[in-house]
Amino acid sequence: MAGRSGRTFPRVAVLMGGTSSEREVSLSSGHSCSAALRDAGYEVTEVDAGPDLARVLAEVQPDAVFNALHGRWGEDGCVQGLLEWLRIPYTHSGVLASALAMDKARAKEVFAAAGLPVTQSVIATPDEVQAGHVLPPPYVVKPNCEGSSVGVYIVQADANGPPRLAPDMPRDLMVETYIPGRELTVTVMGDRALAVTDIVTDGWYDYDAKYRPGGSRHVVPAELPAEITDACLDIALRAHRALGCRGISRSDLRWDEARGAEGLILLETNTQPGMTPTSLSPEQAAHCGLSFPEFCAWMVEDASCNR
Repeated sequence: MAGRSGRTFPRVAVLMGGTSSEREVSLSSGHSCSAALRDAGYEVTEVDAGPDLARVLAEVQPDAVFNALHGRWGEDGCVQGLLEWLRIPYTHSGVLASALAMDKARAKEVFAAAGLPVTQSVIATPDEVQAGHVLPPPYVVKPNCEGSSVGVYIVQADANGPPRLAPDMPRDLMVETYIPGRELTVTVMGDRALAVTDIVTDGWYDYDAKYRPGGSRHVVPAELPAEITDACLDIALRAHRALGCRGISRSDLRWDEARGAEGLILLETNTQPGMTPTSLSPEQAAHCGLSFPEFCAWMVEDASCNR
């Protein structure tokens, strides 16, 4: 790592908060990353991203932006487009990759075209989902353009009827065949897949399990057959490349052990992985010998426009 005086982007604005359903998680990520970047020698300004973001950035005049936003607007290509317009180098993926990854249906089309293993799914409205089984149970219902397991419903095989959804569910829902088995995830950093984590929970890996301390147990590296570990790393790297991701991404998979290698399914790729104390990507970086400040500094030094 370069010395403190050798930073390409010494002044960094960390974008956090925003207006999405993942605001609180983004604030936690942003504060954690800000502290790490200060430890790494950067001059850091924390920015709670709002409608006046362009004006605030013009006042702050950072050398680069660390994007710690999660969810809509901050993760779907919108803020990336603003940063391209302002010509401020930024971390993580660019406009197109961010938009593609956030739209689960379109991302799945890209994955399928790249020969990656995906499961059957359809897009339906809340009314259609509640009128009758859109797919044979078991299946999962989730917003097509949200992250962090917000608004996820699992319909069991023995369900008598369709789920009753919360009234604030968005218009476009993905209904996806449920894949049994283990919850696995892989972080890609640049052109390298870091490790496989086995996420152990008492039930579904939902919002609380992701972000509440003790909500899940992360086994890294996952205790898997070598061929499954290699396959997970390969799938995540190919997904990262297929979407055109930059910086880091994290791909989530399910593995039905009874089916061997055929039981591996790619669920989705996150272009803005969580960066909280309980988050998966920092744990994988630490497993590979990178401290949290080093991990965050790598992302800043990787920042650019035209991503």
